[in-house]
This record gives sequence, structure tokens and C-alpha cells, in this order.
Amino acid sequence: MKKAALHNLGCKVNAYETEAMQELLEQDGYQIVPFGERADVYVINTCTVTNMADRKSRQMLHRARKQNPDAVIVAAGCYVQAKGDKADPDIDIILGNNRKKDLVRVLKEYEQEKQQKIELLDMGKQKEYEELGLTRTAEHTRAYLKVQDGCNQFCSYCIIPYMRGRVRSRKKEDVLSEVRTLASGGYKEVVLTGIHLSSYGMDTGEDLLSLIRGVHKEEGISRIRLGSLEPRIITEEFVQGIAGLSKVCPHFHLSLQSGCDETLQRMNRRYTSGEYMEKCMLLREYFKRAALTTDVIVGFPGETEEEFARSRAFIDAVNFYETHIFKYSVREGTKAAVLPGQVPETVKSARSSELIELSRKKQAEYERELIGTVQEVLMEERVMREDGIYQVGHTREYVKIGQKTGENLENQLVNVEIKNPFQIIH
Repeated sequence: MKKAALHNLGCKVNAYETEAMQELLEQDGYQIVPFGERADVYVINTCTVTNMADRKSRQMLHRARKQNPDAVIVAAGCYVQAKGDKADPDIDIILGNNRKKDLVRVLKEYEQEKQQKIELLDMGKQKEYEELGLTRTAEHTRAYLKVQDGCNQFCSYCIIPYMRGRVRSRKKEDVLSEVRTLASGGYKEVVLTGIHLSSYGMDTGEDLLSLIRGVHKEEGISRIRLGSLEPRIITEEFVQGIAGLSKVCPHFHLSLQSGCDETLQRMNRRYTSGEYMEKCMLLREYFKRAALTTDVIVGFPGETEEEFARSRAFIDAVNFYETHIFKYSVREGTKAAVLPGQVPETVKSARSSELIELSRKKQAEYERELIGTVQEVLMEERVMREDGIYQVGHTREYVKIGQKTGENLENQLVNVEIKNPFQIIH
């Protein structure tokens, strides 16, 4: 039996696709082993969202070759979609986006021909959603479910629309079928995810709210969580619609990138800070203890000290539960790469540190309000801590909570009284 090892880099969509490729290999008779072990085939699902992602992709390719010089090295995803045959001499098979479903076929062709295989499509011309599916995931309680691919936004800093192509949505009936499969496998929570989730259905006549309502009707699923959303989808109709669905979790990742209007304009983000704030207030009107999380880029070209100060003040005012901070990374081929006013790395680091500290403060404030409350927790794992064994899981707002008990509560919904900060786990 041949052995295969897989490694994922990047987003939740990539993670879903990696697990789908693993299932394809298992169905073809491969034994799956950890990536650190010797294998006959190594599959690295790469990422190119930042320079660091490029570097990590190359490192994992070299690591695979070092572990077994005779192995077949497969590089899939965005990094090789961008680099093509210039990606790396260690690669035997280049499998671009919308080609991951062909992994087994291409492996068999390589075994016969013994020469490098390059499977790349012009993503700008792709109109079909790549059909990949899962019956289980690496997590035992929560399943990420890819429902959409591609992006039409073309933010000035982002290379992904060029690598992933235009918006392509999965058929609603296929999504619901996979939800039923996962529910029958014991999964209680599904997370709907995509490259630009808010655009779901714009190419098929469906919409995200309709999909969520469909998933909500499926028995066995207790929780529905949403991936990253764009502010434009947060309308009265949408929020009122999801607020009427008891399974929808009050945890919303609403992409911001900057709290300064001038910076947002250079980023080609299609909203102002004022409009963004209105969306947050709307969510909090319907979900009283909603956990709002976001992404912010610091050091975008042209970002002055005054612009950064305005952005920081806005982030402070919103009171996010968590803010994920990224230092701007030049991506060749994007409009932002040639903008004037590139910010020095030292300045980016200083601004990043300042916002990370603010994020920690806001997170602590949110979590303090949980002390003395009872929260529904979906238990996921057993953890040994200083004072004993804890069952650990997440609340509906995605706060990680522990309850001290030796009882196995995995995959059970448990009401937990939060008596002290030690039960909130980071």
C-alpha cells in the first residue's frame, strides 16, 4: 500500500480542499501518514496571500523532498497557480486551482510518463465550481464546508482574484447533501466558508440567506457558523433573517482592513468607516452579545501617522472581540504594489504591535463580561491543566471555555457556568 502525506497552508477553503484531496487518495487505496513521516507521495496545498505564505510553501516543498528524495512531490493551489513552471524544481506535479479534483488521475499519468506534469487553467475564464466533497473532517465536532470560490472585488492589495478566478457558487442541493452526510457522521456544527462568502449565489440566482435557511432545516446540525463576511451583506433583511434562525451563532467575522476612509479608498474597499460602523450596530441590535471579529492591515502604502491614528481610534470604538493584524505585504501584480508611499518595515511593526495590544485589551474586556454567566459549550477535547482534567470547547460566540471534569463530554452541548477567568482558555 502506497503512503501519502498532505500539508495545508493558508485559508479555511484551502484546508477543506486538502481534506477533500486526502479522501480522494484514501479512496484510491493510499495509506495516509503524518507529513513528518516518509511517504511515497507528498501533497502540499500552497498559499500566496503574502510573501511569508510563498516562503512557507517553498519550505514545505523542500522539506518533503528531503524526507524522501524518491517521493512524488505534488504542489497544489495558489502559489503554483501564480508561479507556474517557475515555482520550484522540486515539484513533480503542479496542480493549479480548479484541478485538485484530478489529483488521482494526474498521479497515475505521472507514474506512467515519469516526467513533470503541469495542470493549470486560466482562472479568469473559469465559470464552473470545482466539485470536491467531504464525508468527514480532521475535527470531530465542527466541519468547515466550502460553498463558494473566487472573488470579483479586486481589492488593490490582493492577488487572490487572479489566482482563484471569478465568483463560482456550489449548488445549494450539493451543499445540503454534504450537510446531511456530515450530520449523519455526528458533526453538530458546520461553518460555511468560501473565498468571498458574501458573493454566494450571485452567479446562480441564489443568495447566502437562502442557503443558510436551507442548512438550518437539516436535522442533526445544532450550530451554523459563518465564515468571513463583507460589510455590504449586512442589511436589515439579512440580519433579521439570520436572527430568526436559532442555529446561527452570534459570531461574525466582518472584514475591515482599515478604519480610515482615505486608506479604504486606496485599498478599493467599497464602504466607508461610517457605513461599517452602521453594520456593526445592526448586528448588535439583533444579537445582544455578538462577538465581532475582524482583519486589519497596517502599513498600507500611503498610510500616514494621522491615518493610522484614525484607524486605531475607529477600531477602539467598535469594540471587536478579536482583531487579526497583518502587516502589508507587497504582492507583485496588484495595484497596491506600485502605489507611492511604501511604508518602512519598522513602522509597520510598531503599528502592528500597538494594535495587537489594543486587541488583547478588547478581548479581555469582552471575556470579563462572561464571568458569572452560563454559556452553551460544544465540547471538543480533553485537556490536562495545572489543577486537573478539563473538557474544552467553544461557546456560540466562539470563546474557548473549559469545565473541570473527568467525564468524557466530547461532541456534547453542555451548559457551563463560568465562575472564574481560568475557565476561559487561549
